[in-house]
Amino acid sequence: MADDSATVETDSGSKSRELQVYAGDSLQHSSPSTSLEGGGGGPNYELYDELEEAMAEEDKSLREAFEESMRRREALKEAINTVRMRERKDFEEALAMKAKEVENMSQQVDKIAIDLCIALDEKASLQMEIAKSNQMVQESEQNMLSAVEQLENYKMEQGDLQEQPSNTITPLYFSLHEIEGAIGNFNPSMKIGQGVYGPVYRGFLRHTQVAIKTLISQSMQGRSEFQQEVHILSKLRHPNLVTLIGSCPDACIIIYEYLPNGSLEDRLSCRDDSTPLSWKTRIRIAAELCSVLIFLHSDSIVHGDLKPDNILLDANYVCKLSDFGVCRVVNRNEESSNTRGCCVTVSRGTFGYIDPDFAGELTPKSDVYSFGVILLRLLTGNKPAVGLPAEMQEALDDERLIDILDPTVEDWPFVQAQQLAYLAMRCCERNPTSRPDLASEVWRMLEPMRASCDISSFQVSSEENHRTPPYFICPIVQDIMQDPHVAADGYTYELEALRGWLDGGHNTSPMTNLQLPHSNVVPNRALRSAIQEWKQLQQR
Repeated sequence: MADDSATVETDSGSKSRELQVYAGDSLQHSSPSTSLEGGGGGPNYELYDELEEAMAEEDKSLREAFEESMRRREALKEAINTVRMRERKDFEEALAMKAKEVENMSQQVDKIAIDLCIALDEKASLQMEIAKSNQMVQESEQNMLSAVEQLENYKMEQGDLQEQPSNTITPLYFSLHEIEGAIGNFNPSMKIGQGVYGPVYRGFLRHTQVAIKTLISQSMQGRSEFQQEVHILSKLRHPNLVTLIGSCPDACIIIYEYLPNGSLEDRLSCRDDSTPLSWKTRIRIAAELCSVLIFLHSDSIVHGDLKPDNILLDANYVCKLSDFGVCRVVNRNEESSNTRGCCVTVSRGTFGYIDPDFAGELTPKSDVYSFGVILLRLLTGNKPAVGLPAEMQEALDDERLIDILDPTVEDWPFVQAQQLAYLAMRCCERNPTSRPDLASEVWRMLEPMRASCDISSFQVSSEENHRTPPYFICPIVQDIMQDPHVAADGYTYELEALRGWLDGGHNTSPMTNLQLPHSNVVPNRALRSAIQEWKQLQQR
C-alpha cells in the first residue's frame, strides 16, 4: 500500500511540473509583444487577452482533470485498502478458528494420552493379579491332594458323617457311554436345567427316569465340589433331601432321582405357565425345608447356598434340598452345644441370599438368614431376593403387608401370612446372634401352622390314594410309623423300634450295619405330619 501511494504522488508531481513547463514554454514562445508587434501595426491587446484567457481556461481544465484524476486515485486506493482489510479480517478469523480447533485437538490428545497411561497402569496391575492368581492356582493344585486328606482326617476327628474305611456303601457306578446313551449323547432337547458348572439332563438309566447333572469345567474346584456332593449325599438320608442314585467319577457326572416339578424358583416364577403354588403348599414347603435344615445342622453341616433354585419339588410338591457342592462341616464343641463356624475365604452362595454378616466364617446362622429370604420369596412370589428384606420391613412398618403378598395367591390367611413375615424378618437380622434357632423357635411356629392346613401334603391320584408311600414304613418293624425319628445314620425309624434296637445292645445302623457315631435321634416332624394327613385321606 505504501508503494502504491508513493507512485501516485510521484506521478501527480511529475504531471504538475510538466504542466508548468508546458505553460511557461507557451508563454515564452507566444509572447504578445513578440507576436503582436510583428504585424506592422500597434499592439493587439484584444487578441492577447483572448489568448491569455484561453491559456487560463486550458490551465484550469488541466488542473480540474488532474484533481479528478487524483480523486479517482484516492477512491481506488481506499477501495483497495477496504478490500485488503476485509480479506485480512477474514483471514484472521479463519486463522483463529483453526487455532481453536488445533487447541481442542491438542486437549483431546492430552486426554487420550492420560487415559492411555491409566489403561496401561491398569493392564499392568491386572497382569500382576493374573500372575498371582495363576501362581495361587498352581499352588492349590499341588497341595489339593494333601489338603483333601487333611480335611477328611479333620472331619473324622470332629465326628462328621463320612465314609468308613471298610464297609462303605457307595452309589451306583455308571459309565460315560451308558450316560451318553441315556441322554442322546447330550442332546439339547433333553436338557432340563443349568447348574453352576454345567447343564442338567433328564434321561433313562436302567429303566429308571433320572436327572443327570454334568460338569463341563474340569477345574480342581469343580472336581472337589463334585466329590463333596457325592460324599455327603451318599451318607445322608432324609425325606427332604434329594436322593443320590449314582455317579460317573471319570466325567464328574451325578445321577439323582428325577423330580418332575422342577425347582421352587420355577414354580414361584410360574415358569412354562405353571399353576401358582397355593398358600398351603408354600407353608408345607417352608416346614419341610426347616426340618431338613435342623437335620443337617444337628450333624454340623452348613449348606451354604440355600436358594429356590436348589430346592426341587417332586410330583406331590414335596421339597427336596439339593446341590451340596459348597456345603461345609462346622466345628462343634463336644463339651457344649455351641457351634463354631467353618472358615471360608470367599462365600460361594448366591447374591441376595448370602448372609450379609459373612466375614469368612460359615455357621448354621448363615443358613438361617438364607432360609428367611426364602420365606419372603414364598410370601411375595416372583419378587427378586435382592433388597427384599428391606422392602418387607417397610411394608410391615406401613401396615400394608397385603400389598406385597404374591397376587397370584388370592386366599392368603392374613394372620398366618403376618406371622410368617415377622418370622422371616427375624431370620434376616443382620446380627447372627439375633436370629432365631430353627429347632426351638422356628419349628415351633411352622409345625402347628403346617398342621392347620386342610389339604393333604401329598396330592395323589385316585388310583394311588390307598398306596402307602415307602418312606412312611419303618425299616425295622416294616409298618407305618407313628413317631418317626432320624438316627445318626441318616435314616428315619419308628422311635420305639429304634429304642429297642439300641437298648438291645446294637451300636450299628439297622440299614447299613455300620457303627453309629452316636445314639442321638432327631424327631422328623415333617414326615409325621405327612403320615397323619395321609391317614386322614384314607378315612374319607
